[in-house]
Formats: sequence, structure tokens, C-alpha cells
Amino acid sequence: MIRIDQIWLATEPVDMRAGAETLLGRVVQVFGQAQRHHAYIFTNKRSNRIKVLVQDGFGIWVSARRLNEGKFQWIQYPSHKSMTLSAEQSQALVQGLPWQRLEQPVQCL
Repeated sequence: MIRIDQIWLATEPVDMRAGAETLLGRVVQVFGQAQRHHAYIFTNKRSNRIKVLVQDGFGIWVSARRLNEGKFQWIQYPSHKSMTLSAEQSQALVQGLPWQRLEQPVQCL
């Protein structure tokens, strides 16, 4: 439905009350600008909620997911503000699985 060429993980937590405009502002702050067909994944401090912002070339999409039990697997001690994920890693992350076990060359900002 939405073409996504690159998936970025923002390593610093955000307030999950943030709406589309606030998340877009965070994307600009961390990444410089929202690129077309890129997805940006954010979590809260407890890592039990995530939001995904996608710039599709016409506008932005925001989706949210909350785990009733457990936490999303997140970066414990980030050395960068962001990193890329493969499609397989992002699928595992959204399902609450240990995505770090899936290998991929990581690009960081």
C-alpha cells in the first residue's frame, strides 16, 4: 500500500502523546528532513509503545502500536540518534521480537 525504501529507528524516546506534526518536527531535528518513501520508528521511555511516521511523497502517515505485556526490543545504550533497519528487522521489532539478532549492515546518523 505504501512504498517504503528505507526504515529508520530513532534511538531516543519520545512522548507518545506526540501527533503527526510533533513527530515530523522530531524527524527534521534528528534526520534533517523527512525523505520520501522513508519510515521513522519511535518509542516511549518504557518501550511498550511505538509510533511509525512514513513520508509517502504526498503527505505523512502515522501508525501506533502498544504491547499489553512486555516491551519492544530497543537499543539500550545508543551511540547514535538513529540507525537503519532492514524490512525483516522492522517486522521483528513491531512484533516485539529480538530484531538485533537479524544481521544487516547498519547505517547510523
